[in-house]
Amino acid sequence: MFSLLVGLAAGLFGGLLGLGGGAIMIPLMVGVMKMSQHKAHGTSLVALVFTGLAGVAAYGRHGSIDITASVILASTAIFTSRAGALFSNSLPEWKLKRAFGWFLLFISSLLILKPYLPHAHSAFTGWSQILILLLTGTFTGFMSGMMGIGGGGIMVASMVLIVGFSQYTAQGCSLLAMIPIGASGAFTYWRSGNVSLEILPGLIAGIIIGSFVGGLCAHLLPEHILRLVFTSALVFTGSKFLVAPRPSPECSDKTIAL
Repeated sequence: MFSLLVGLAAGLFGGLLGLGGGAIMIPLMVGVMKMSQHKAHGTSLVALVFTGLAGVAAYGRHGSIDITASVILASTAIFTSRAGALFSNSLPEWKLKRAFGWFLLFISSLLILKPYLPHAHSAFTGWSQILILLLTGTFTGFMSGMMGIGGGGIMVASMVLIVGFSQYTAQGCSLLAMIPIGASGAFTYWRSGNVSLEILPGLIAGIIIGSFVGGLCAHLLPEHILRLVFTSALVFTGSKFLVAPRPSPECSDKTIAL
């Protein structure tokens, strides 16, 4: 039952803002359901595939998806997502979370200033635009696989600030690209036994319902309001990453002794 509620919350969050909802799922799975961090990441990535499917159905009804852009994003991300999942165990988790938290806060500040920034991104067309999308997909895939999130925060910010997409289209593209990105990373976690199959039915059911409703509600809000909500979500998520506790020297010594 609780997995259904977690899925609903993550789905609403993802569908409304073009995100995967991993920032909600992972803390709940680790803090409340007492799941290991790695298993929470792997389970989150499996669920994000369904967030993307349900969200795309909602955004597609309004024509807010650029399929070509989504394919370009995913073309590099599916490879780096697997690399990120493999790399997740090789660096201290608290360092990765804090660095990503600062990155999210930086992107948030750019989104707030977007109406006042010169529209230099309008010059990026053709091959320049393709290159930006490829680079965005490369970085997004790695972070997605490593952190167990959909990467919507990175993709949407890049498409809005640099490529010049509207907030709605950027979020629709993000949700579509999230499907193969999440599947690639999730498969890597599954092979290492870090996916909780027991909670997936309830989690997926909640996500499908929540993502579709969130996607429909997103088009009822003015774009500047949607951007403000999106930015607030990034600030909240970034703050959570920033307060990741650093392991005490005593714990480190015990680990070395073992």
